Amino acid sequence: MLLRFLYPRSDLLAGWTRRCMSAKTTVLSFGDGSHGALGLPASQMGLGFHAYEPTPLSGLPPDVSAIAAGHYHSLAVTSLGHLWAWGRNSEAQLGRDLLSSSSSWNEPRRVEGLNQVRVRAAFASGVISSAIGDDGSLWVWGKSKRGQLGLGKGITEAVSPKRVEALLDQEIVKVSLGWGHALALTKDGKLFGWGYHADGRLGTVGKALEASPLDSIAGKIKSTTKYSNSLYEAAEKLVLEAIEKEDDMPIIWEPTLIEALHDVDVADVACGLDHSLILCSDGTLLSGGSNVYGQLGREKSDLGLHPVDIQLRPVSIVSGLGHSLAICEHMSSEATKQEPSVVTWGWNQNSQLGREGPENVPTVVESLDDEKPISVSGGRVHSIAVTAKQEVWSWGCGRNGRLGLGSSADEFEPMLVESLEGLQVLGAVAGFDHNLVLVAE
Repeated sequence: MLLRFLYPRSDLLAGWTRRCMSAKTTVLSFGDGSHGALGLPASQMGLGFHAYEPTPLSGLPPDVSAIAAGHYHSLAVTSLGHLWAWGRNSEAQLGRDLLSSSSSWNEPRRVEGLNQVRVRAAFASGVISSAIGDDGSLWVWGKSKRGQLGLGKGITEAVSPKRVEALLDQEIVKVSLGWGHALALTKDGKLFGWGYHADGRLGTVGKALEASPLDSIAGKIKSTTKYSNSLYEAAEKLVLEAIEKEDDMPIIWEPTLIEALHDVDVADVACGLDHSLILCSDGTLLSGGSNVYGQLGREKSDLGLHPVDIQLRPVSIVSGLGHSLAICEHMSSEATKQEPSVVTWGWNQNSQLGREGPENVPTVVESLDDEKPISVSGGRVHSIAVTAKQEVWSWGCGRNGRLGLGSSADEFEPMLVESLEGLQVLGAVAGFDHNLVLVAE
């Protein structure tokens, strides 16, 4: 759930990066603020401590260059390489004292323990935060009994940032974190994975594979009433119960090279709650892990990493809790140049796919085609996109204002976030139930 310019247009990326590094920037947030992930004082939020429209944060430096959203917390990187955090800290994912009052979690503060590191990117999940230094070093902190820290056998907690020693000789450029697994991409296209792996979300890693307990709840989730505001809570309860049954599953405690990709150049990675997407440089898109929502996007039911049944060429990928999204290229109607489209598949009970049609088949969100989407991000049951015109569009579940449209109504197809019109939007990311937007002034 990282801010990432997903459509690799060099002219747009170069221009936006220059503005982001040189101009004054502001972070805005909206959605569910019950965990402090919005970074806003109570006086700026509505009923239930939520924000129904994008609202500027006042507690951050004016040179934020990148943003990331975990499930219930947020991260911001400045042009000087400083990392700031706010939101839930029950698992030490803010990198600050666990004894600090929870009432202060919504206050953005610089992450302790990274003073000697010039941070260039940050990433987050529900219980873990990570940062990449300008030398390619990987740092992690938080709590996870599922090996998600990657710090060694039996290490389940790091209250302050710790370097991942197993990757000392690698230059890391991206990390993606699921509920209990992680993937790290190197500058030269190698992919490392760690954490839970039994259902093939990390490939085979030299181990026997078995279906995840999560797959056994597919029927229960899919039979839940469609579009119910309480649907995601019921589904999450089922997921959490199944996850507890995974306690005896094997764990990879340190980053391990993904064997199935040893001769493949990897271009992008994305972890959902319990599945993985891997984009190869030749345009092949692989998926592995649980398919409880159809998030693998393929008919092939074999465990492990296998090609997604996608017709267009993906150039970047992201994932929400149980749905997957990609920016894909297709030839324009004039057949003169490639144009971007958003393609989605997986869980659609709250219209987070932004379209009708088969859920387990990657399909274009046609209503966004004319908008030229260049980045996309997925939350628990909603999605957001940024277009070439620097507009933000959102769709899916609107509960607690997470669509930024001024209400709690669900939207079955992408809607323009009108309050952001006229601003120089540099990017937008979705946490589980909240969102961050970075704008240049």
